[in-house]
Amino acid sequence: MIEINYPLTKTVDSIDIYFDVKVNDPYRWLEDDRSKETEAWVKAQNVVTNSYLDNIPFRKELKERLSNLWNYEKIGAPFKEGNYMYFSKNDGLQNQYVVYRKKIGSEDEELFLDPNTFSKDGTTSLDTLSFSKDGNIVAYSISEGGSDWRKILVMDAETKKIIEDTLIDVKFTQISWYKNEGFYYSSYDKPMGSELSAKTDQHKVYYHKLGTPQKEDTLIFGGTPEEKHRYIYAHVTEDDKYLIITPRISTSGNKLLIKDLSVNNSPFITILNDTESDTSIIENHGSTLYLVTNLNVPNKRIVKVDASNPTPEHWVDVIAETEHVLNASVGGGYFFAEYMVDAISKVKQYDYNGKLIRDIELPGLGTASGFYGKKEDVTLYYSFTNYNTPSRIYSLNTQTGKATLHWSPKIDFDSNDYESKQVFYNSKDGTKIPMMITYKKGLELNGKNPTILYGYGGFNISLTPTFSISNAVWMEQGGILAIPNLRGGGEYGRKWHDEGTQLKRQNVFDDFIAAAEYLITNKYTSSNYLALRGGSNGGLLVGAVMTQRPDLAKVALPAVGVLDMLRYHTFTAGAGWAYDYGTAEQSKEMFEYIKGYSPVHNVKAGVAYPATLITTGDHDDRVVPAHSFKFAAELQSKQSGNNPTLIRIETDAGHGAGTPVSKIIEEYADVFGFTLFNMGFKVLPSKVNEKLKDN
Repeated sequence: MIEINYPLTKTVDSIDIYFDVKVNDPYRWLEDDRSKETEAWVKAQNVVTNSYLDNIPFRKELKERLSNLWNYEKIGAPFKEGNYMYFSKNDGLQNQYVVYRKKIGSEDEELFLDPNTFSKDGTTSLDTLSFSKDGNIVAYSISEGGSDWRKILVMDAETKKIIEDTLIDVKFTQISWYKNEGFYYSSYDKPMGSELSAKTDQHKVYYHKLGTPQKEDTLIFGGTPEEKHRYIYAHVTEDDKYLIITPRISTSGNKLLIKDLSVNNSPFITILNDTESDTSIIENHGSTLYLVTNLNVPNKRIVKVDASNPTPEHWVDVIAETEHVLNASVGGGYFFAEYMVDAISKVKQYDYNGKLIRDIELPGLGTASGFYGKKEDVTLYYSFTNYNTPSRIYSLNTQTGKATLHWSPKIDFDSNDYESKQVFYNSKDGTKIPMMITYKKGLELNGKNPTILYGYGGFNISLTPTFSISNAVWMEQGGILAIPNLRGGGEYGRKWHDEGTQLKRQNVFDDFIAAAEYLITNKYTSSNYLALRGGSNGGLLVGAVMTQRPDLAKVALPAVGVLDMLRYHTFTAGAGWAYDYGTAEQSKEMFEYIKGYSPVHNVKAGVAYPATLITTGDHDDRVVPAHSFKFAAELQSKQSGNNPTLIRIETDAGHGAGTPVSKIIEEYADVFGFTLFNMGFKVLPSKVNEKLKDN
């Protein structure tokens, strides 16, 4: 046992009143990310955490194995712009992917843009890359230190010279070009106070004309109280005819407006004036618009309508709703309908009239993604992966349906040694939940296998089979990876999502608890060898389950979690999550319900909680680190028994996107090392298994 002396975290008198109920918030001061006191607390916590992690005997071995396995060439699907085919590539351990290109008809590749040169420590990353219609100019956005705030740079694609001043203070945006003249983007006014935690809730769409300063950019939408929305995205159709605006007040549901750019000073035409559905325009042919929507059809369909009368009563089905959830893409003059069948991909190709052209034959059971491109493209690209198969890229001839392997990784991992099994189990209320369990072949079901149960369960996000280098290292150690498809996700459409929102949030936690109990009952593992893991909304999941069932698992790993549910909506864009969570001010019933599971408010003195390693980043302006800070302080002050409750705070890191490979490897070595060490391992499980074989 490693002795830990936690830093003393002071308490303050801070009380909020909700419906005549007083709620103490003794660690409110940790919300101030700019204060010297918070900075000192972060440093003190990291000293204690690093001291503990330094004592784990196999942490260095894990880091070496992660580095070695990570060190293989990775390539992204190519895409055509102008006279070139562009693609991203990482030669192995580069902190950021590099963009390369080949002139069409040539095999000679040329370095185009290297984000590893953006900063010395690799913490500045490339976000969006968007080309003018002729491919001669590129606008790209960068993130510094993991922040959601972006800068946009404009470059001559041929000479690779920056040709304009940098656009600053841009957030949650697409970059969508109009012809070769300029582009649309979205942002907020710079907030008063900390840009990493202050609330941002009025999104605005601007048009930037090339050759003009940012201060002269035209405000297109979002500048009035009537147009106030938390997220507004702008997109121009491929033929430059329409500007599409999708205002949102939350992460689910959007309004929909179009503007005819071929007519000077044309007004916006409203297609949908409420946020009761997720509806987007994915293609047009002249004035015929093609939309994918879940309006009155929870599993989605594709419809068409003329832009002159675009409201729902005029919609005509092109691809009708089925029992499976539709994800649609467009390329080469065709629609590609990717259906999730128990979270496994099935793909069909249709023409614009809704005629089935063919079923796309996939190389196995897993996740296929891609199938998009320009109208004239004959060849499209897609990737295929599952939990034990690294992602491969295939090219598809849209005319013949022939698929060809375009690229396959050369990785030091034999997928044939591992297997994935899908099981179904019953949750507390009897709902059947699917779960994928992946492990090394020949696994003995003896209840002693180190197991990570990973979950998310929210925001209509689906967990589909995807290969992960870090998970591969975990499984090499004899570890089991179990991933259930909890309610709140999108695996079975909008109904499945809604069953995990607001006053039904407990369903998500019950689904996760039932998954753990299934693994234990069926001897895959036991509580002493089980770790609960999840990030962001999944961090909330772990925090809620470990406080409701502290006996369930040996280890808890909440990452960048939403943990103070009474105040989440007061930071940055948090108010946009209300569709899933509700808010404490919404009603007395909602307040009591949220307070009943909010992790920060349900840590109780004298309870033995699992060994806990909370992870967050000091530049996380999506889920501000104060959530994790407060939760750590509560656990450290109230934990009973000897299980450690530590927080690992990454500096110059945000919510996850763009994190340098070097930092990712270090974090996984720490997380896996902490997990195995607290399950009682003194050497790596693979070494234990080798000794058993030798004997």
